[in-house]
Amino acid sequence: MQRTWRLIRRRAVSSIPVLLIVVVGTFLMMELASGDAVDAYLVSLGGGDAGLAESLRQSYGLDQSAVARLLLYVTSLVQFDLGWSVAFNRPILDVILERLPNTLWLMGSATALAFSLGSLLGIVAGARPGSILDRSLSAGSLALYAVPSFWLGLVLSLVFAVQLRWFPTSGIETIASGKTGLARALDIAWHLVLPVCALGFLYLALFLRMMRAGMAEVWRQDFVLAARAKGLARQRIVLRHVARNALLPLVTVLGLQSATMLGGSVVIESVFAIPGFGRLAQEAVAARDTPLLMGIIVVSAVLVILVNLLVDLAYAWLDPRVGSGEASA
Repeated sequence: MQRTWRLIRRRAVSSIPVLLIVVVGTFLMMELASGDAVDAYLVSLGGGDAGLAESLRQSYGLDQSAVARLLLYVTSLVQFDLGWSVAFNRPILDVILERLPNTLWLMGSATALAFSLGSLLGIVAGARPGSILDRSLSAGSLALYAVPSFWLGLVLSLVFAVQLRWFPTSGIETIASGKTGLARALDIAWHLVLPVCALGFLYLALFLRMMRAGMAEVWRQDFVLAARAKGLARQRIVLRHVARNALLPLVTVLGLQSATMLGGSVVIESVFAIPGFGRLAQEAVAARDTPLLMGIIVVSAVLVILVNLLVDLAYAWLDPRVGSGEASA
């Protein structure tokens, strides 16, 4: 338990400069972009005079220098205040918390599908390297990995939603259904089947190939040869020795792919019209809502850091040397 808390403290301290770099870097890139949220707001109104524009910039603090706004923003972040959205005319934190659960449901389900099924199929393929089943799964995963996620989402929607009508074509739940509790949860799960498959199948192929490659390498290790020499059952060797050790690099990749999956959710949310984090980022860019876009990027960075922390904890559970004096020496 002490080892776990020591690992959490170490990761928490190291994440502070990472967040600071993300905030400063994003802020500087926003400064290089032309126009701001006030310009986009006036365009949506059909125009406005210079006095109105100046008044709006003063109310949102856009008339201050870049350094002053950056310091003010960092100070607000310390107080868990992400600012005010010009496009939605609401606190940014409220807007994000309204959309974020939909993306978390999508990402979490897709990650669980990809990791569990990919690992299982990788174990099946790596249990007997060179077999017909191994070659078939390897070829299928390579073909699946080459398919763009947006194309796969469109094909799944066309076949299973439009033609067969087994699943809904868009949305996160049935509009104005009035469902609550378990009925609403099942409705959301029904809507998420196609988006989760479209997002998860790509990473399923990645995890399958990595698991299979990891098992092929572990098979050649001395401790596996010793286990085979002792006459242990092949199933026991595969599950307790080969698969467990091949799973370690897979867990590491899971954390590295969290940011990529968050970016991939933007495309899937657009294809299936899911009101999530990705579509919110698109709306923020279209409205030139810099504070909202900054808030989205900061929250995304925090999510990636948290996912990698969970991955580190899982890695420490699989390998007791992680976080110990031996690992840190």
